[in-house]
Amino acid sequence: MTAQTKNGGLIHKLSIGFFIVINFFWIGVPFLMALLWSLVDPKHPWSYPDMFPQVLSFGRWEQMWETSGLVEALTNSYTIAPLVAFFTVILALPTAYAFGRIEFRGKKLAEVVVLLPLIMPGMIIGVFFSSMLISLDLSEPFWGIVIGHTVLALPYAIRILSASFASVPQDLIDASKDLGGNFFTTFRHVFMPMLKPGLLASLIFCLVISIEEFNIAFVLGSPDITTVPTILYSYLGYSFIRPNAAVISLILVIPNVILMLVIERLLKGNYLAQSTGKA
Repeated sequence: MTAQTKNGGLIHKLSIGFFIVINFFWIGVPFLMALLWSLVDPKHPWSYPDMFPQVLSFGRWEQMWETSGLVEALTNSYTIAPLVAFFTVILALPTAYAFGRIEFRGKKLAEVVVLLPLIMPGMIIGVFFSSMLISLDLSEPFWGIVIGHTVLALPYAIRILSASFASVPQDLIDASKDLGGNFFTTFRHVFMPMLKPGLLASLIFCLVISIEEFNIAFVLGSPDITTVPTILYSYLGYSFIRPNAAVISLILVIPNVILMLVIERLLKGNYLAQSTGKA
């Protein structure tokens, strides 16, 4: 018994150590390197054989903020993303309800078809989607990006929400109907408390997908509409400027990380409320 306890403790420690090491090299090192490169002073480049930058400053951040069109790109990204999240969740609800609560012929095939946008390269979707919008005489780039991102995010929202719909106990639905509850009463008092985590998760996934998406935003928006990823990729091509790319990548990543932490906290609170019957 004692040997088993010791072995269990050793496996526990090794698992935690392995987790910390992997995440340090996978997430910590790239983030620290991006932070270091973003602080390289524009007047003192960091180059071989220097092990570390000669001068650190926020000069690169000021330069990017004033000269790269970053303010306009941030405005576009954070205007498009909430619209995409809202439209995606609204459009996903009927399909998610059908997948989660209704049995019908061809359901498995339909679930696979819904996931097709996930396995297609983003650039191909962007090119063919651009051609389709032009054929439909929808040449407004802003709404083209909103529609394109909505199509791209739909599979995620449908999968998350269909699982949420499927998790609602049938007993609760029957009890609501037995007590005289109509469709809207049942939806409000039975479905909504159970759907809140799925709705929040769908919203955050759609927000993050839209904010970080490049291909559709580039194909449909350039040169009229720029987003943060399009500026980032402009510094990763032939005119590769590592410090500038580091600044943009941090501006792209940090708000998403904060958003994920906030939503994660909300989800935990919601799960806790459900488990204690206070949802």
